[in-house]
Amino acid sequence: MSKLVTIFGGSGFLGRQVARVMARNGWRVRVAVRRPDEALFTRTYGAVGQVVPILCNIRDEASVRAAMMDADAVVNCVNILRREGKSNFDNIFVLGAENIARLSKDLGVEQIVHISGIGVDPDSDSKYIAAKAEGETAVLKHRPDAVVLRPSVMFGPGDRFLNRIGEMAAISPILPVVGAKTRLQPVFVDDVAHAAALAAEGKAQPGIYELGGPEIVTMREIARQTLLETDRRRAIVGVPLWVARIGSGIFGAIQALTGGIVKNPLPRDQLILLSQDNLVDKNAKGFADLGIEPLAAEAVVDQYLWPFRPSGQYDAIKRSAKNLRPL
Repeated sequence: MSKLVTIFGGSGFLGRQVARVMARNGWRVRVAVRRPDEALFTRTYGAVGQVVPILCNIRDEASVRAAMMDADAVVNCVNILRREGKSNFDNIFVLGAENIARLSKDLGVEQIVHISGIGVDPDSDSKYIAAKAEGETAVLKHRPDAVVLRPSVMFGPGDRFLNRIGEMAAISPILPVVGAKTRLQPVFVDDVAHAAALAAEGKAQPGIYELGGPEIVTMREIARQTLLETDRRRAIVGVPLWVARIGSGIFGAIQALTGGIVKNPLPRDQLILLSQDNLVDKNAKGFADLGIEPLAAEAVVDQYLWPFRPSGQYDAIKRSAKNLRPL
């Protein structure tokens, strides 16, 4: 019988790609999520019955144990960017991650892969970054044989990164960019998914891997590239961090007054992330150690940013038609 992998957060941005790769490699896949009815699309990633969404809340030990029963490998892709109901950074990134690691050891799960992020620091002013660091520590305490992947900012179809820039460029005459000088190594989500699959299959040595794309770019350069791909002409305006903090405070107050109906587009933790470079440590293990050559954004983004072009999917055709000479 084919081996079984449980992917926590398997319907999310990264998790769904890991599920797709693992299914393609012949594994049976459990997609462990809080709302399995919203993850039914993952069943199309494999043959009938190969990919199965199941109910699981990683804050609850019983459901975590049930999700990992008889599994050969487990991948934790669960991520949140802000508090969501009862889910917060501490009980998702620390308690939840520890539940998965501890119970995977009790159940004899052979391989465990934990998704973290570049720049984790237990002493960070960002609750997001600090909780991610504590989560890593909790996982390695129970599973020192774990593979921990720290990707930089990920891009790909459905991302919350380039798509948001594209949306703003489509509706605004200017393009405000917070942290315009901050340097990043954007990484293609499929490359991270392949790294996770290799680790789940036992083809990666235990340890921490920092995963970044082949290019180091600033936020301003990322905005410029997005404008080029979406065929938009916009003035890029760098927003000082102190101005962004004021805006974050105002939107935070509005979110509180509306009971969360209006979301704060500039959460404090995200501003802290944008205030510091997000680069792979030169001494860290990475894609090269996994035999993966990561793709640059320019090789991929034209496949999914086209909805933000003036004429959408017909934009290239219309531009080409302008070059036709009348008979």
